[in-house]
Amino acid sequence: MAKRLIGGRSNAAPIEPKLEIFPRKAHRISRNDISENALKVLYRLHKAGYEAYLVGGGVRDLLLSHQPKDFDVATNATPEQIRKLFRNCRLVGRRFRLAHILFGRDIIEVATLRGHHAESSDKHARADDSGRLLRDNVYGSIDEDAERRDFTVNGLYYDIADYSVRDYFGGMADLKARRLRLIGDPETRYREDPVRMLRAVRFATKLDFTIDTQTGKPIPALAELLSDIPAARLFEESLKLFLAGKALDNFRLMREYGLFAPMFPMQEKLLQQDQDGKVLALIEAMMKNTDQRVAADKPVTPAFIYAALLWYVVEDLAQRRRERGVAEYDALTAASGDAIAKQCKTVSLPRRFTTPAMEIWQLQGRLEKRAGSRAFRVYEHPRFRAAYDFLLLRAEAEGGELVELARWWTQFQDTDDQGRRQMVRALGNEGGKRRRRPRRRKPQGKAGE
Repeated sequence: MAKRLIGGRSNAAPIEPKLEIFPRKAHRISRNDISENALKVLYRLHKAGYEAYLVGGGVRDLLLSHQPKDFDVATNATPEQIRKLFRNCRLVGRRFRLAHILFGRDIIEVATLRGHHAESSDKHARADDSGRLLRDNVYGSIDEDAERRDFTVNGLYYDIADYSVRDYFGGMADLKARRLRLIGDPETRYREDPVRMLRAVRFATKLDFTIDTQTGKPIPALAELLSDIPAARLFEESLKLFLAGKALDNFRLMREYGLFAPMFPMQEKLLQQDQDGKVLALIEAMMKNTDQRVAADKPVTPAFIYAALLWYVVEDLAQRRRERGVAEYDALTAASGDAIAKQCKTVSLPRRFTTPAMEIWQLQGRLEKRAGSRAFRVYEHPRFRAAYDFLLLRAEAEGGELVELARWWTQFQDTDDQGRRQMVRALGNEGGKRRRRPRRRKPQGKAGE
């Protein structure tokens, strides 16, 4: 897991730009490792007389000998000029105009080099009262663009003109030191876009880097700024945090920096009151399980993640309703809807994920009722496997009777149909004795007939 802070820079001033050019022989980037489509875009821009650079995470990952997830390009051509060069171009974005060059399913994102928004008219750039950028269509030079990048290791440029790497803020040294530093004044940069705080956590765990003291110090005090970020955007950020193989590390670092509470206030409240540790145990068991599935290249779904994140919230809300005399099923159903509605105020959850999560919750009660034909009916449910996996996590978190229940269902799946029937018969009438329906009497004839 990435360390939180390092010492030795708490009084340092924000780093100033100082260009250093690393020629081809001084770095490990090879064109053989760059996608063919990205090279096509770079070469066409260069041949048309424009500057063309591979930028961001693609350069960083190539220098670290990692396989980049995607390849982004920066150029001094405007979006309209880019569109004239590429028939397969689509312009997107409102906050900052981007060009997407389409090669089938492969998309190469091309951005025009950005300038300083503070010196531009409101027509092109605008920030709210807290300093958050609302619109950012300001174009400039590569020097200005470098200052607008977030972290030094993301501010490296691979120049297709001579195959050199341009470094303005010591990103190459930070890569070597495995250090994550923010470009510019950290508080100002976080206020411009509070999501940068989540990116700091994500990059630190993804790259196994240490967060620099200056970069990390303002985060706890500014974490509440995430409350102003649209819930839909935070959902997308949550997927990056929890579905990329570093969910457990990200969860722990988010809590350490105070970033978990603004996104998941109900869960944080329960965690603070978690005397027996079951809430924390369930969430961490789910995160660990998710990381293991990602590492094994198995499918993962946000529905399962949010089922675990919200389970004890739902349980708490359902218990309050049961205490008021509401029936078990009705209490759980109402609590599920209430918990999801409250969560969507901070992190929006699409219905395609909330519906499966609710089914997983509802099946937990049915897994306990196994007598007669009930075990076979729940076993045939389309969501059985997810509900069973969730039961295993609950058993790991709570122990007690859930461990035996989980063991029973494991054995039930591993045996044949005859063995399953024997297991159900062995339960006797426990927990599921059917009430016999009274026999209908045949109608009696009237007296005298």
